[in-house]
Amino acid sequence: MKTPADLSARWLKQWRLADNRELRLLHADAWPIELGIGRPTAAELTHQTDRVRDHLQRWRTVTVGHVTWEPVNFRSASEPVLVPVSWQLRRPSEWAAATGNPSVDAEFARLQQLLQVIDPRFHRLIVRQPFLTEDKRITDVVVAAKVALELTPGCAFGRPLRALSMGGIDTKFFERHRTLMTQLLDVLFDGEVDDLGLETFLGALDDTDHWLLIAPLQRGLLPFRQQRIPTKELMEATLSGSRVLVVENESSLYQLPQVPDTVAILGAGLNLGWLEAPGFDGKQLAYWGDLDTWGLQMLATARGYRPQLRALLMTRDNFEAHAALSAVVEPSPAAESPPIGLTAAESMLYRHLRSLERGRLEQEFLPVDQVRDALAAWSGGS
Repeated sequence: MKTPADLSARWLKQWRLADNRELRLLHADAWPIELGIGRPTAAELTHQTDRVRDHLQRWRTVTVGHVTWEPVNFRSASEPVLVPVSWQLRRPSEWAAATGNPSVDAEFARLQQLLQVIDPRFHRLIVRQPFLTEDKRITDVVVAAKVALELTPGCAFGRPLRALSMGGIDTKFFERHRTLMTQLLDVLFDGEVDDLGLETFLGALDDTDHWLLIAPLQRGLLPFRQQRIPTKELMEATLSGSRVLVVENESSLYQLPQVPDTVAILGAGLNLGWLEAPGFDGKQLAYWGDLDTWGLQMLATARGYRPQLRALLMTRDNFEAHAALSAVVEPSPAAESPPIGLTAAESMLYRHLRSLERGRLEQEFLPVDQVRDALAAWSGGS
């Protein structure tokens, strides 16, 4: 025989499982739910009368949900005895109350408020990870959800996060709600924000300093063969050479040949605001990234700062030439529509890649000879 306290503990254990919360708080067809109570045995009814009587009395005092009672015949009893056999809950509010835990009551009330006012796309996140909002005011969570819907890849255009003004937020908003904002954006962009980092994804100046790999492609052009420097320092520097090649992935350094009067900057991702610095005025600029939607998004972001920037090796012909052997699935494609900043051909390529099952060709898989020829054509070399 289970007491109300026994089953309350089980309701509480179930509440603490994210899968249960998601199913029962977001899907009406998950109800009702039920736990069995257990019947007293004939021996208990005969020899533990007081215990059975106390058990029945405890269940008579339960007012949450519905307790089902059934008559049970026992040899030792002259007539059937009504005993509780199951405890049924019909709605989420009863589940929270049945746990007998005040913190669950408070959590449920909070979730109920949030689910009524935030975009349905965020409901699963909020229900599965209530710790994201437990220390925040309801109004702040609502504002965060609205702001997340306004943000797009690269939208900061090199400004620090504290300079973003939307939805009435203050300069400390992203600092106070960084984890929540990252998780909300991950819902909208399939985990890409957590992978790239919030500043990199939004194209914001990284106050913690995003370090980039700098490599001169002509010996002696710089006093080092490669070096990492923070974006803040890069924005204040004027690099030697008349040409700058921006490369999405650091791992492609091995593919780069010697190119006269050229410096390569690798590993920036979407954090490309440094291109706006005066030190890049008058430079011949090129961008080479993955042939996927995010690579094209980064190209468009770079063009937002330097419209004359030229794309290298990022064409449909190049994709088709290597897709059979090297194309893979892009785990989380960028936005459905091509970003502003792409040419007509690049926008068509963006849509094409997004329509494919394997719409990603990583730059590391391009033959070194092909990269060498493309850079030679760009630089005018042989």
